[in-house]
Amino acid sequence: MFRSPRGTADILPADQPYWRYVETTAAELCERFGYGRIETPIFEDAKLFNRSVGEATDIVEKETYSFKDRGNDDLTLRPEGTAPVCRAYLEHGMHVLPQPVRLYSIHAQMFRYDRPQAGRYRQFHQVNVEAIGSQEAAVDVEIIEMAWRLFAKLGLRNLTVVLNSIGDRSDRPTYIAALKRYYEPLAAQLCGDCKRRLETNPLRLLDCKKETCRPHTEQAPRTLDFLSDSSRGHWNELTASLKTLHIPFTIDHRLVRGLDYYTHTVFEIVPQEDGAQSTIGGGGRYDGLIEQLGGKPTPAVGFATGMERIILNLKRQGIAVPGQRGITAVVVHLGDGARAHALSLASSLREQGVTAVLAPGGKSMKAQMRYAESVGAAYALILGDDEVRQGVVAVKRMADGSQRQVAMSEAAAAVR
Repeated sequence: MFRSPRGTADILPADQPYWRYVETTAAELCERFGYGRIETPIFEDAKLFNRSVGEATDIVEKETYSFKDRGNDDLTLRPEGTAPVCRAYLEHGMHVLPQPVRLYSIHAQMFRYDRPQAGRYRQFHQVNVEAIGSQEAAVDVEIIEMAWRLFAKLGLRNLTVVLNSIGDRSDRPTYIAALKRYYEPLAAQLCGDCKRRLETNPLRLLDCKKETCRPHTEQAPRTLDFLSDSSRGHWNELTASLKTLHIPFTIDHRLVRGLDYYTHTVFEIVPQEDGAQSTIGGGGRYDGLIEQLGGKPTPAVGFATGMERIILNLKRQGIAVPGQRGITAVVVHLGDGARAHALSLASSLREQGVTAVLAPGGKSMKAQMRYAESVGAAYALILGDDEVRQGVVAVKRMADGSQRQVAMSEAAAAVR
């Protein structure tokens, strides 16, 4: 028997109400904030992610699905959504539009080769929100507020915004030097990945979740102690504005996020529960990314949230979502002459906006009624040869068994 590949999942009809609820809620919220929808290809030039995400990150080194196509081009299945949106911003000349350009995407498929866990898949779906073209801290606040309001609107409870600033690229060398001085005497105690990170990407040392390395991060130098005056001003405005909007946050000096393009603000939103995979959304500022991709220096900020992880938390918290629309009517037919009319009646009902299906043919009335009950139909519309001659249909309410005859042309109105 074939099964779905490890780290993937089928989205079955029973789960569709959750997906539709998240998609609809996210789209309404993004448009309320003035964001326009964008969709990018599922694969991109592999160099796009090498340059933006960083060659020394776990994503590029271990997790991307990369391949050569028939033209011998190096392509990568999209592992994250920000770099493709920035590529589209440059390719389509969006820099001439009023800035910032506000963009969002929903149900965008991402691919990362990773060990599957609860809420973490190798093929997954994200809501991505990007604001490109403004360096104001107010736009950082807007992005964090959007993420916070999205989860609140979905009904999720007991969430916390975790916040930090990693400064800009001019702040980074002094901080990295201090970080290396702290970690070099500890090198023998580090995991294999962190020994490599110490040489290639020291900032990622703070992001390690392994038990052998996590205690060392507690006493590591703090990025907030190495901010320039301008970075400090940006941070102070950000935190003051969040307090004005009554958005609660905590500061985590170990938070750096896993991608090289981040600058200044980094944040995550987490439920108040243990576990390294509890984060349901996060993002930050990436002022140097557009420039890395060949554009002029362009500030930007954004966030992403995994839809699978949202749905996992909706279920964990027992949050009810609007159900899938059920079947209103099953057309039951008896006799050879009635079948063709039943087929036409079911078609007419659908044209008039009624959800209707035809009962399986060649079965007794009792069997067809059992079918109507098994699919949860509200009504059974019964056609036999006598009803066809009279131009009527028997409408039976499944809940109480009451039944009446109506003209066939009035069947849709009768079941509404």
